[in-house]
This record gives sequence, C-alpha cells and structure tokens, in this order.
Amino acid sequence: MKYIIAIIQPHKLENVKEELEKAEVHLMTVVDVLGCGRQKGMTEVYRGVKEVGNLLRKVKLEIAVNDDFLDRTIEAITRGAREGEIGDGKIFIFDLAECIRIRTGEKGSIAIG
Repeated sequence: MKYIIAIIQPHKLENVKEELEKAEVHLMTVVDVLGCGRQKGMTEVYRGVKEVGNLLRKVKLEIAVNDDFLDRTIEAITRGAREGEIGDGKIFIFDLAECIRIRTGEKGSIAIG
C-alpha cells in the first residue's frame, strides 16, 4: 500500500480528477494549501508599493492506493497537472503501514477500496 501526496496548480484540479477517473482511481482527499518553491512567490503592487508574497495557492491531493494502482495513479496526476512550467507541482510517495475502514473494521488493502 502507498500513500501519495501531490501538490498541483489549483486550475489543474479538474484535469487531474478526469485523468484519475480514467485510471479508475476514485478516492482522494483534496485540500487548498499555501506554499512556495522554485516559483519564489509573486510580486504584487498594493497602493503603489511592491509587495512580495512568497506563498502561492496550491491544491494538495492525498490518495491511498494498493501497489498495483501506484503507477497508473502517478501517470494520471502527471498527465493532468503538467504544463511544462516551473510550479507544475510535486508528487510524494510513502509506504502506508496500515489502513482501517472505520465503518467495518476492515484492514489493509481491502480497506483502501
């Protein structure tokens, strides 16, 4: 079992969701987040004064998958999020020690769905 965290541009969320649906990955958590990376934030002018805000709006996807879904999930996220520009995002993959479905008490790969 793997736990995937992907940080993507907010306007790419619908594309990523469509690609995940095609890959038969239907379960995810989506969170609006702020962060900074190579984009180094953005410059805004407020009342004639330049202000640099180094935190940009991003979307964080959290997806738990069984090992046989890992590659197709990564490929779907990449296809949906890639523009070829700095700021397209990152994908992080962790080993998932356990998953428990609260409603039934099922554990492991069965609980992921």
